[in-house]
Amino acid sequence: MPMISLPHQLSRTRGFTLGAVDQATVTPDGATVLFLRSRAGDDPVNCLWALDLDSGHERLLVDPAELLGGAAEQLSDEERTRRERSRRLTRGIASYTTDAAAELAVFALSGSLWTVDTGTGAARRLPAEGAVVDPRPDPTGRRIAYLSGATLRVIGADGTGDRALAAPDGPQVTFGAPEHVAAESMHRDRGYWWAPDGERLLVARVDESEVQVWYIADPANPDRPPRAMRYPAAGSRNAEVTLWLTELDGTRREVPWDRTAFEYLPAAGWDRHGPFAAVQSRDQRTVRVLAIDPADGSTTVLHEQRDDHWVQLVAGLPARTAGGALLGHLDEGDTRRLTVAGTPVTEPGLQLRAVLGTDGETVLFTGGSEPTEIHLWSYHPERGTERLTSEPGVHTGRLSGGTLVHTARTLDQAGPRTTVRRPGRPAVPIAAFVETPVLTLRVIPAAVGPRELRTMLYLPSWHRPGDPALPVLLDPYAGPAGQKVLAQQAGHTLASQWFAEQGFAVLVTDGAGVGGRGPAWEREIHGDTFGRVLDDQVDALHEVDRQHPGLLDLGRVGIRGWSFSGGLAALAVLRRPDVFHAAVAGAPVGDQSLYDTHWRERFLGDPAEHPERYEACSPLAEAPKLSRPLLLIHGLADDNVFVANTLRLSTALLAAGRPHEVLPLSGVSHSGLASPLYPQLLGHQLEFLQRHLGLG
Repeated sequence: MPMISLPHQLSRTRGFTLGAVDQATVTPDGATVLFLRSRAGDDPVNCLWALDLDSGHERLLVDPAELLGGAAEQLSDEERTRRERSRRLTRGIASYTTDAAAELAVFALSGSLWTVDTGTGAARRLPAEGAVVDPRPDPTGRRIAYLSGATLRVIGADGTGDRALAAPDGPQVTFGAPEHVAAESMHRDRGYWWAPDGERLLVARVDESEVQVWYIADPANPDRPPRAMRYPAAGSRNAEVTLWLTELDGTRREVPWDRTAFEYLPAAGWDRHGPFAAVQSRDQRTVRVLAIDPADGSTTVLHEQRDDHWVQLVAGLPARTAGGALLGHLDEGDTRRLTVAGTPVTEPGLQLRAVLGTDGETVLFTGGSEPTEIHLWSYHPERGTERLTSEPGVHTGRLSGGTLVHTARTLDQAGPRTTVRRPGRPAVPIAAFVETPVLTLRVIPAAVGPRELRTMLYLPSWHRPGDPALPVLLDPYAGPAGQKVLAQQAGHTLASQWFAEQGFAVLVTDGAGVGGRGPAWEREIHGDTFGRVLDDQVDALHEVDRQHPGLLDLGRVGIRGWSFSGGLAALAVLRRPDVFHAAVAGAPVGDQSLYDTHWRERFLGDPAEHPERYEACSPLAEAPKLSRPLLLIHGLADDNVFVANTLRLSTALLAAGRPHEVLPLSGVSHSGLASPLYPQLLGHQLEFLQRHLGLG
């Protein structure tokens, strides 16, 4: 059997994420860990498992194929084949939630609502209404709320009493779901929260009637009508989002705040100290944390934070400890610091990344001083701040009952390693089944130049000192939404290595705006999302060439990118044809005004007030300058960066008489990796770069 190629392996393993431990939940007594994992590195069907820490024994709680296919005994060969096909066609368990005791787990499977007793493994399908989305049990385990269409419903855990809790009161109204900008830009992927006693909920109502309508057509199927969606583009109207205290009989009381001044809802929740919310101004320079009175819905300001550019939203904040201390962050100089009750508790230089949760008065968070590493830390008022991990890499975890589930990603293996730690007990590993890549990384990490730009240089495994200089491919993301230069092996690092194996020196650089370097570094892109970023890419290229004389052929330099870096790649050949000789721009934002309000206005402001910023960051006006080969790629079903961006850029290039290539991808959304054509997509990019950079 011939060896599978790396692009095919990336596609089949979903970037080496299949077979990994995911979404671990620790029971309150710290004795059992629930988690999702598929059975193999190419199996997309997640099963739910339970690990008993005392014995080290794993129990399979839920196999989706068994639930959908019936009992497993006495199967014929034909039936086994059918079941296996069913396993691979179903998506498995995408996510699950539990009650406070972690005795009842709830999940949606093929649109149906399921529960499982985590002690016995007994699974049950409940007679829910319609296609079920985001089911969540109340903390006591007596009831389950879920979304069905635009309605928030509730059903007893025993399957009785299903009813609508909050039904739409307008044609564009939904209850219990996040609006577009919350899900895309604010870390908020939910829209309802149970009270600890399970008797009430805090529910978001979203009214999109004033949000403009955009359409996504499928040109490959002209018999199908276009899909309409509400999209709040920069400068346009946002959805109206309100919060309601909702009783189990459906009566509700609105939570009032000044929505004219604070129209965004970045976060909300309900803990033992009551419901709370964070609200943000349209210009994103002010965030208020509000305590909500559960009796009448009135609010009290717990904390207000301001910034001249924007207040950064940190994942996991705001939150409170068991004793009620409010957790937040403070951007002080070059450091983002964790605060407890308004007081910074982390040292200058330690950059807070995210708050992962609390266990009593202990706060578990991620951060670090070296930008390429993300470590686990804890804070306790008696013990102070403690670093929990030391191995270079990217670390995350969950903490409950003193038990820590620690997941580490490092450069020496493709998949994560998950280990459970308990005080005074041996560590217990959880097996993973991530495939071994067919390629081995040959990468040189470095901090280069006066700005100490973090870089990774990938070289072909076969290249030796004295060999001819290699053409160069820059392969960055370089934007505020993502960081590629990290001490971990991932799908994108292996893709970079694959391009290197084809004869390139592949350089990845994180510059201005990328997280991990502190608030001042992030805000360097305010008002201009590409200028400083492009300068950093060029500076890193020249500095790496200086450090490795004779290795790089600067007469043959290409750049490829997707989304933010797709726009960066297009601007690279437009603005610096002296440096870049060919570019592949995937899903670029060609017109900055076509992206959403919360994300785009954060960096460029209101387009009515700063039209010059939007024009300067859009490559349309610079189209007549194109003198280098440019390949534009875009999925026609993209509902994040709409294909209109590439079509407008292509039109501007044609109008200016500038030859270029366009590759439309029918039925493909924003993620190229999700397309079954991903291997061919990488191959097409390679052929384009080889053709224009003179690489046989």
